[in-house]
Amino acid sequence: MVAEEPILKGAYVTLGDLLGLRYRRLPVPIHSPRVMGSQAGNRLSKQRGRGIDFSEVRAYQPGDDVRTIDWRVTARKNKPHTKVFREERERLTLIVVDQTQSMFFGSQTRLKSVAAAELAALGAWQALHHNDRVGGIVIGNDDYAAHKPYRNVKSVARFLGDLCAMNQNLRRGTPHPHVDHFAEALAQIRRLARNNYRIYFISDFQPIGDHWREAFRSLSRHNEVIAVKVYDPLEQDLPPADSYTVTDGEHRLQFHTGNPGLRERYHGRFVDHDERLRQICRETLVEYRDLATNEPVNRLPGWN
Repeated sequence: MVAEEPILKGAYVTLGDLLGLRYRRLPVPIHSPRVMGSQAGNRLSKQRGRGIDFSEVRAYQPGDDVRTIDWRVTARKNKPHTKVFREERERLTLIVVDQTQSMFFGSQTRLKSVAAAELAALGAWQALHHNDRVGGIVIGNDDYAAHKPYRNVKSVARFLGDLCAMNQNLRRGTPHPHVDHFAEALAQIRRLARNNYRIYFISDFQPIGDHWREAFRSLSRHNEVIAVKVYDPLEQDLPPADSYTVTDGEHRLQFHTGNPGLRERYHGRFVDHDERLRQICRETLVEYRDLATNEPVNRLPGWN
């Protein structure tokens, strides 16, 4: 059996790449019946939806609308049964995707920025396919682009256009943006998302810090929030023991990966970052997932 491979590869994406993902379906739908938010309860909201969903069939009770009687079940059980419906709640999806300098890295198949772009595009098209309103924010090195959620192809295309533009603006040697840049973009997300949103954060979450914790805590009170960490295998472990030369375009460094202490410290840095992010997610009731650059998006566990 041939192993599955990521769809988009290389260092950059084009708008055609992202638009072309429209008709590719994930094996598991992006929707799930989960209740949103840390304050969610068992009662349905009074919020108006876009229709009604069939819920169950139960024994007829005095006061039930006779028009909802299920005559097949009634005939089979020789007792009146009625269909129960509930309001179908509208879902609003926000996809926050990181296209800053730390994402411009990859050792296998593609860069983290490309993996994030593919995941964001697939998620946006999948949500639109289910008639959700879709919007998002693309965070670039110098700016961010916010898109209010709408239920049409043109709005998704505009979101993907900004995603593509910020992806193609990434260049080797560009300084990493200051943490204040992330804080400003995250504040914009809090202004955009009110209640009952499903919000995906797709990033490597570099740098890790309180700006993520504050945003997650604020948003998860009334929304379903999922954090997807994109990483490259080379960030997790050093390559096999040998001498290597690396460069960022300006500086050159030679090192040998056979040193057990160096390998342990290197791996420990990755584990520390991962655990800090997981801890932030646990504290703020945010669901954590991860995706390596050499993995196809449809292998992402629980992408539903």
